[in-house]
Amino acid sequence: MKTVERENILDMAHGLSQEVATRADSADRTGKLPAEDVQALKESGYTLLSIPREYGGYGLPMRDCAAAQLELAQGSASTAMVAAMQMQVFGTASEQRYWPEALFEKFCRASVQDGALFNVIASEPLMGSPSRGGAFQTYANLTDDGWVINGHKNWATGGKFLTHILVKLNIGDDSGMMLIPGDAAGIEWVETWRDVLSLRASDSHDVYFNNVTVPLGNLVERVLRKPEPPNAWFAMSVTSVYLGAAIAARNAVIQFALERVPTALGKPIATLPKIQRQIGEIDLALQAAQTLLLEACAGWTGDTEDRKQNYARIVAAKTLATETAEQATMKALRIAGGSSITHDLPLERYFRDSQAGFSHPPSGDAAYEAIGQNAINTWKTNLHK
Repeated sequence: MKTVERENILDMAHGLSQEVATRADSADRTGKLPAEDVQALKESGYTLLSIPREYGGYGLPMRDCAAAQLELAQGSASTAMVAAMQMQVFGTASEQRYWPEALFEKFCRASVQDGALFNVIASEPLMGSPSRGGAFQTYANLTDDGWVINGHKNWATGGKFLTHILVKLNIGDDSGMMLIPGDAAGIEWVETWRDVLSLRASDSHDVYFNNVTVPLGNLVERVLRKPEPPNAWFAMSVTSVYLGAAIAARNAVIQFALERVPTALGKPIATLPKIQRQIGEIDLALQAAQTLLLEACAGWTGDTEDRKQNYARIVAAKTLATETAEQATMKALRIAGGSSITHDLPLERYFRDSQAGFSHPPSGDAAYEAIGQNAINTWKTNLHK
């Protein structure tokens, strides 16, 4: 059992952030997740933050995990996104316990003892969003040798570094989940992610399963459960990444303003009221988004009734944080001017990384509808008290 104070976790995350930051620019340019980053996540114990204490992890609540993610993402949003996948897998499974307990313990022990790295892979190029009911074309057939899996998945964050791939697929007429070891014969990785807009070093490549055979015991779920409400751990783990990138952009543009001394001015542009106001706008928006994010996470207990009552707050925090990250990083670019679109500053990377927040559900109209429905229902309830 691991015990740790909140301050220690933030110190761990800050130290990791500083380390991965030394490789972040090079990793972004080459579009490769550094093996050193993955090893640092494992050796530090960061991959164990949401694993229950009874199985050797830290068992931290969502709020502390999100705070750690905000720190780590300031060093590398790509590496923090890889960590987010492990975090949300075990955070969700810990509170809902919908897998066989012996199997869940086995997964936890693999992470604690062997440094296993997990991700749940659902998305496929032709299916659209799984959250909107898209149908899987990846499938598993039962044979005398075990389960034989064929299919194609994309957005498989972590890539070849994944030791345990939890694949959502079709099993007969049902949608289920199968564990596929990362080193299984028949797995083919296609590096499709290097020149994308955001998170270029997250190794979120495409993966093909070509007659991959796994034992019968690798069946995790015969019929996929649809938790109500949806996965809040996923929403908060990844949202913290985008907001962390925006915080890094704020810090970088402040440093730029302190160092930039135009000859016509003769002093740093940070002394100009206009620049101070612009940075103030960024900082205020980030303070509000971070406060709501951590407050929403702190109110998440994992209990069934609490999940139903608090999910709208999670959606609101996710929406505000991702939209704030997009806007704050753009404002940081404008403050720095022409230098911001070159590799001389990391601002363009922070901006690009923050733009992927809209791709994770709930987003757009669906998010605002959920927030609005909750506001209406809350008001109606209060009227009858």
